[in-house]
Amino acid sequence: MPLHALPTRERLTEVRYEIRGALARRARELETQGRTLVKLNIGNPGNFGFRAPEHLQQAIVQHIADTDPYTHQQGLPQAREAIAAHHAARGGFEVSADRIFVGNGVSELIDISLRALLNPGDEVLLPSPDYPLWSAATILNDGRPVYYQCLPENGFQPDPAEIESLISSRTRAIVLINPNNPTGASYPRETLEAIVAIARKHGVLLMADEIYDHILYDDATFQPLAPLAGDLPCISFGGLSKVHRACGWRVGWAVLSGDRSAMQAYTQAMDLLGALRLCANVPGQVAIEAALNGLDTITPLCSPEGRLFETRRALIEACEASAHLDLVAPAGALYGFPAVTGPAAHAFDDHAFALELLETEDVLIVPGSSFNVPYRNHFRVTLLPQPEVLRDVFARIDRVLEKRAALAA
Repeated sequence: MPLHALPTRERLTEVRYEIRGALARRARELETQGRTLVKLNIGNPGNFGFRAPEHLQQAIVQHIADTDPYTHQQGLPQAREAIAAHHAARGGFEVSADRIFVGNGVSELIDISLRALLNPGDEVLLPSPDYPLWSAATILNDGRPVYYQCLPENGFQPDPAEIESLISSRTRAIVLINPNNPTGASYPRETLEAIVAIARKHGVLLMADEIYDHILYDDATFQPLAPLAGDLPCISFGGLSKVHRACGWRVGWAVLSGDRSAMQAYTQAMDLLGALRLCANVPGQVAIEAALNGLDTITPLCSPEGRLFETRRALIEACEASAHLDLVAPAGALYGFPAVTGPAAHAFDDHAFALELLETEDVLIVPGSSFNVPYRNHFRVTLLPQPEVLRDVFARIDRVLEKRAALAA
């Protein structure tokens, strides 16, 4: 008698994560056949020759003997004190270590923070495009994503008026990803101030994903949200994965700010959920203090002649030279989000294009619609490879688009 198939959670059918989805599975199949691929789907510095800074590695080596026991569910006290001091210094306001939660990466903390907040049917305002984990975590915690459009023709900036128009009696939070993944947009102070005013007027939580806070190019600046929010409930997320190139260490943090009494029940809910998973990875936590107080190793990479700056330059120049691509130059983060335009965009399907590029040119990218946008003519690449690798990739992309343009003529 055949066994019955195990049922799965129904809401999983609403979740997509193409960054590691069907295209990535097909890429693995091709690699088993002996194909050599250029994989630009994940912002994973260690896969492109980057290493976590030496002083972070040494912090772990020197303290590894102390990391066997569980720690407090909120994280190592000295790590939380370092995070508190770092946020206070950049924002000019008091941050308390007892309101900081260290997690196994920001991803875990996003899930926990939404689980502590949402009841079935509650709404979360998310940017479109978004990092799709935010949509997935909202859905899997029985919430409803509601998207505000960050349009390419507006430099992928949010429109505060649209955000306010989307608020309903079920809205519980406004999420900002700044600098943005996948677009690289960095939000100006006046825009953030307008969004803070909206959150204050309607009594909703602000959630600021700031994992790329120090990855900035040219004259771009980063404005943290919490200092503008003041006594308004706000959660700011950061970590070691991107700025410090330590993705595999799984170290992130959530900083709760705003009026204590207004956030008391929510803080207790976060603490309960943190306790249920016991604690975050302890060895990685011992590197937090060294990361936040040590040598700045990211700014040189983002400055002229630095690796990330020069790969971004290669992206911009490749798109400018192409008859088929348009790009809003990323101001920060680790990605570009080009658009396919002109005859090559006729009847264009971003997923079909990504599959064709993988099968014919050995390049793995992420379709733009994976980031919860209503249009299908964008794709995301990471800025982590060497500049010459990215130039070669875009020569391959142009070959595929040239064929599509010829067929459309």
